[in-house]
Amino acid sequence: MPAPRLVPDLVPDLVLDLALTVRHDGKGGIADDLDGVDGLARWVAARGDELAEAGAPLGDFVADEDALTAVRALRQAVRTLFARAVRPAPPSPADAQRLLPGAEALDRLAAAAARVPVAPRLTWPESAAPEITYVPTASGPPADLLLAALARAATLFLASDDRTRLRACHAPRCVRYFLKEHPRQEWCKPSCGNRARVARHHDRHRVESAL
Repeated sequence: MPAPRLVPDLVPDLVLDLALTVRHDGKGGIADDLDGVDGLARWVAARGDELAEAGAPLGDFVADEDALTAVRALRQAVRTLFARAVRPAPPSPADAQRLLPGAEALDRLAAAAARVPVAPRLTWPESAAPEITYVPTASGPPADLLLAALARAATLFLASDDRTRLRACHAPRCVRYFLKEHPRQEWCKPSCGNRARVARHHDRHRVESAL
């Protein structure tokens, strides 16, 4: 039986958005969009509608150090499980020294999802098939709503067929994960493909010059 979906198309978007707060900084290093309380506040504000649909209406959310630490810990668990999902291919280069033991990553995910209990609700638009959404059964601190919604999205994504389309982009300097949209797709975006082709060309040139 396929895993129930949180909201159509919302699950992979939320989970990937969280993972991709770790990115290349354009200078050869790694940038973190959640590098401080202000970064978390901006990230949450930009996704207010999606988070509300996912069961986390965050109108009263105020980012603080505790919330930042919790979201970053959840992100580490998600990226660890992403690395597992893309095996036997290597993980994102950003994760080489940051992966958790698998059991610890799963426990973090479960603990975050359990912060706010939810119940399934059937929605059935007149012109579409019925679907299951998940609605909090109790109110809680906004930070708990945020953690629980993100963890549930990650759980449902990793249990779904979408997981098999997950890839780590290995173009030079890229550290992104992406969903493969067609059989020949190798890179997360065209600019990464261009960099990879240029790098391959230079590598061939060096080998030929050395012969």
